[in-house]
Amino acid sequence: MFKKILIANRGEIALRIQRACRELGIQSVVVYSEADREAKYVKLADEAVCIGPAPSAQSYLSMPAIIATAEVTDAEAIHPGYGFLSENADFAERVESSGFTFIGPTPAAIRTMGDKVSAKQAMIKAGVPCVPGSEGALPEDPKEIVRIAREVGYPVIIKAAGGGGGRGMRVVHTEAALIHAVQTTRAEAGAAFGNPAVYMEKFLENPRHVEIQILADTHKNAVWLGERDCSMQRRHQKIIEEAPAPGIPRRLIEKVGDRCAAACKKIGYRGAGTFEFLYENGEFYFIEMNTRVQVEHPVTEMVTGIDIVKQQILIAAGEKLPFTQRQIELRGHAIECRINAEDPVKFVPSPGRITAWHAPGGPGVRVDSHAYTNYFVPPNYDSMIGKIIVHGDTREQALARMRTALAETVVEGIQTNIPLHRELMVDAKFIEGGTSIHYLEHWMAQHKR
Repeated sequence: MFKKILIANRGEIALRIQRACRELGIQSVVVYSEADREAKYVKLADEAVCIGPAPSAQSYLSMPAIIATAEVTDAEAIHPGYGFLSENADFAERVESSGFTFIGPTPAAIRTMGDKVSAKQAMIKAGVPCVPGSEGALPEDPKEIVRIAREVGYPVIIKAAGGGGGRGMRVVHTEAALIHAVQTTRAEAGAAFGNPAVYMEKFLENPRHVEIQILADTHKNAVWLGERDCSMQRRHQKIIEEAPAPGIPRRLIEKVGDRCAAACKKIGYRGAGTFEFLYENGEFYFIEMNTRVQVEHPVTEMVTGIDIVKQQILIAAGEKLPFTQRQIELRGHAIECRINAEDPVKFVPSPGRITAWHAPGGPGVRVDSHAYTNYFVPPNYDSMIGKIIVHGDTREQALARMRTALAETVVEGIQTNIPLHRELMVDAKFIEGGTSIHYLEHWMAQHKR
């Protein structure tokens, strides 16, 4: 087992990884920017090293600074968390070539799954259901592009092969708009991701976003830990997640989950990962794989009792998974609300000093947050300041606990999206379960937001 791990991240995930290290008896080294000097995890770390000024490019995205810190602190492994360099194959390669263990997949697996075209091809070979579309990147020939679109059927969506975070996508409803949309998306993809390749998929009108969490070790074992419904989204950004997904037959989930685990064995995957699907009319369609721990991992931890971050560390250290697929049981229901420092109506970021912070408690309530009274939320990073997660024996109990938790939560000095969450927890359609990825946008339009 590692004696010391460097945490190459910030915010609540840095604290989450730090706690996992503590439980395993591992020392943690935290890197931080000048803007995060007062963060809770910096104060709690065994060692903390400032690696640069506030801008991410000069701190959390600086590979030389992170690797140099690992060298001077005698860390043995680097955990990238999520975001920043977590899915950067070049970083994973540099970590390993510098003599450290990267707590995540191999650089080759990150490259394969990071490019959406190669990821889709790998999944088709592994028998994972995919959205109908082009077999690879779209060709240059306009006639061939038109032929593919007719075969797939309108509407279609043009996507950047190297895209992510809801960027590099364009929906096309008519043949007349097709070629211009492909050219525009190519230009945007080249500028934003350094990769102009685009591909085409059938555009699903009203799908849900359902994902399968997997763990795979270096001994050819792979398991899936149930599913999450992440359909409550605004501009492709998740706001509320839950496990399990309401109203989807277990037989269908099990069939897809087993295929995901089998795909991991086939591609030689290691560590934690998530297969993301669109679900519509009783069918699952693979869209991408995230080769890291995700923001919403706690809902899976709550229903399985498995600590995903600890498992990432154990797998990286060469340990075998301590359970088989048959031993994984889902108990009850979990819901997570992402708490963002932003205007709850206009969604404008609201950085500043938190003058009062009171986290909720009680049975089945978990709060993952690095915030506290007098903490200054910097304007330089993502606006998420924490997550409230609840667990209940039933979905109804989980909803009731989340309403209570949100009512108890106090954050003063800055604005947060807690009022939005309070409204959504009493919304009839959300209570019913099974809303599509477009529901929140429609809801906000009706509520004049």
